[in-house]
Amino acid sequence: MLRLAVPNKGALTEAAQTILKEAGYRQRKDAKELVVVDPENDCELFFLRPRDIAVYVGEGTLEAGITGRDMLFDSGAPAEEISQLGFGQSTFRFAAAPGSYESLADLGGRRIATSYAGLLGKYLADQGVDARVIKLDGAVETAIRLGVADAIADVVETGTTLRNIGLEVFGEPIARSEAVLIKRVGAPDTPGLQQLVRRLQGVLVARDYVMMDYDIRAERIDEAIAITPGMEGPTVSPLHREGWVAVRAMVRRRGHQQVMDQLWELGAKAILVTDIYACRL
Repeated sequence: MLRLAVPNKGALTEAAQTILKEAGYRQRKDAKELVVVDPENDCELFFLRPRDIAVYVGEGTLEAGITGRDMLFDSGAPAEEISQLGFGQSTFRFAAAPGSYESLADLGGRRIATSYAGLLGKYLADQGVDARVIKLDGAVETAIRLGVADAIADVVETGTTLRNIGLEVFGEPIARSEAVLIKRVGAPDTPGLQQLVRRLQGVLVARDYVMMDYDIRAERIDEAIAITPGMEGPTVSPLHREGWVAVRAMVRRRGHQQVMDQLWELGAKAILVTDIYACRL
């Protein structure tokens, strides 16, 4: 039986449960449920704090988990990334009062507050910067104003929150994060885990692509296929109407309206776009 850790709260929770639902796994009926048994998929889901998931996977008996890449790095647990999941993107960066610092080199000997002490400590060591890491549990935005630190290192999405309290980001990003599927380092890929990976990848492809159908004159089929090559080539079928063929191909969701415009200019008719719920490629 596959034992999978799922975020119990925080920004990743809803998106993680949504992708698992689209992949066909059972969901909990109440937010208070911490364990859900899914006999149809031979799976057991454990709902845990996102920050703890890498530790449970790396040190315990859970085969896999969904968490943020930043939390995986920060944990130092013997767990590794299997697959990106396409949500929860963020950047981990330095911030300080405007004009205080320009680059990482300026932080030598300074105090840096963060709630990701493991990640930051390793980054500073790798970069050869001797700075003091002040570990705080939770928000660190007020650490400079309260005299606890000279700069902070925190997760940044747009930077608006930091600007609103008089801080600005500087230097290169420390890390880029998103939701990832992880497993124990060196653990074998069991059938249950392989199935999970296939299903999640199928959902991600389905989210990025749509199915496009259209009719085109046979003499223009090569031009049309150049616009809609599909994943492994489109499906082309003859129509009852002489000289015409029907084409079906997967195209990128983003920009599909422009593709429709190009096909229309070629003389295509009956251009239809439909969602893909799931797929296997």
